[in-house]
Amino acid sequence: METPFVFVVDDEPGIALLCSRLLTRAGYKVQTETNPHQAIDYLKDNKIDLLLVDIRMPEVDGFEVIQHAQRLQPDAAMLIMTGHGTVETAIRALRQGVDGLILKPFSKGSELIDAVKLALADSQQKRDAARTQALRPLFSVTESLLSETRREPLLELILNAICAHLHCAHAACYHKKRDEKSFTLLAARGGELSPKFLGLITQIAESSAPLLINAVGPGDSTLRAILANLKLGAAILVPILRPNMHMVLYAARDVDQPPLRESDLELFQILARQAAAALENSRLYAEQLDYVHKIEESQKALLQAEKMAAAGRLSASIAHEVNNPLQAVQNCMHLAGREDLPDEKRKEYFDLARTELERLILTVRRMLDFYRPGVTLLEEVDLAEMLQYILNLMSKQVSESNVKVIIDFLGPIPIIKAVGSQIQQVFINLILNAMDAMPEGGILNIKTRPLKSGVEITFQDQGKGIPAEKQANIFEPFFSTKDGGTGLGLTVSYNIITAHGGTLELIPERGPGAYFRLFLPTGG
Repeated sequence: METPFVFVVDDEPGIALLCSRLLTRAGYKVQTETNPHQAIDYLKDNKIDLLLVDIRMPEVDGFEVIQHAQRLQPDAAMLIMTGHGTVETAIRALRQGVDGLILKPFSKGSELIDAVKLALADSQQKRDAARTQALRPLFSVTESLLSETRREPLLELILNAICAHLHCAHAACYHKKRDEKSFTLLAARGGELSPKFLGLITQIAESSAPLLINAVGPGDSTLRAILANLKLGAAILVPILRPNMHMVLYAARDVDQPPLRESDLELFQILARQAAAALENSRLYAEQLDYVHKIEESQKALLQAEKMAAAGRLSASIAHEVNNPLQAVQNCMHLAGREDLPDEKRKEYFDLARTELERLILTVRRMLDFYRPGVTLLEEVDLAEMLQYILNLMSKQVSESNVKVIIDFLGPIPIIKAVGSQIQQVFINLILNAMDAMPEGGILNIKTRPLKSGVEITFQDQGKGIPAEKQANIFEPFFSTKDGGTGLGLTVSYNIITAHGGTLELIPERGPGAYFRLFLPTGG
């Protein structure tokens, strides 16, 4: 701990010399002054820990010196000594915030030493109590700062907290990016710093030490002059230096306000640490939010890619499905154009062409429903008809894969409310997965049956099945049991069925192969 510095002011040189000898012998640093006017001037430029002053002095009494000392150095302890101790003197000393009183002449040197120790301890106790009182509201400040994740409102909260807890009208936050040389203003209350003052920002950041300046009292005369020119009474600058953050917080009081004390500096440093934590939290939240947005966009793109990939695998079957009615229409139109053809036969060919065109229109409409994103209108869906259509659509591809599809309708299947294109996509995904599971060919059993509240459809292939250790993850995004798979087909299907209020699940130990159960409610 640094040796306390005692400033003795007494118009009697003998008393001043005695105090100096006793206190120096006790281990204190001591300076004496017999002229009260010069004592006040000394207090303006030199920091002290305790003022020991005589009450009765010509021209300026001790209480007036104390007033100047409390204005210039509010953290210093005040101890008065008098040869005319009265109750009125003690009451006035208490009202003026004096930390102790001692009568002279001293009968023992230890009396003075004990009085100085007690005054320093009492002053410290007062500062600690004031500090505790000031720090108590900071608990609520921490909660409010950490609850705000947006940067601009957070900076406003920080400035509000600084002004409220330091009782100052000016506050600002300066920031420097890693590749920049100078600091720039992020937010301010009551105006920016002057260009001369801005140079201090970099110096403080480099030294990583806070700075407290009062226009009156001890300190750097150049900085005090700058404050005076700005018509400011006091200022504090505190750096916040972290790997991802180089900032300096600034607070200032006007000339008519009390000077800033060491306890204010300590309070500001705590606020700065809270602000740094809140700003770092805001930065991490913004990064996380940006990352989530990118993941969401990536997932949307991958989901669409999976949908288009499934459509691409169906391109051969679709071409076959479209080409057949077109060929039929072409043949009918060619035959109907023969001049030797009777009208009855020509009408028959036109009717056949019309039927094939309607079939083609229906096929194209279903293809558009599959490719068109964002179609979410509920419609009445005949699941039995949809399954038959899809199997017809995929017949060529299924045949070329040497897969035989057996479909059993175990009872009348009720009409449900659903997004037809999405349910169609689920059926196609499950059929394609079954085909991939049987590269050498096999049988795919599809069974449908009505339930009390909906429809159950099961898909069972004759492949190798899904290993037990992977069954819990098959509906997770990007998880695939086959080489080259995107791992999104089952995820998309699961999300579609869940959005319809249904369930899609893998039923274990129902082999051979994989056994999927799909349930859709009749209510949609």
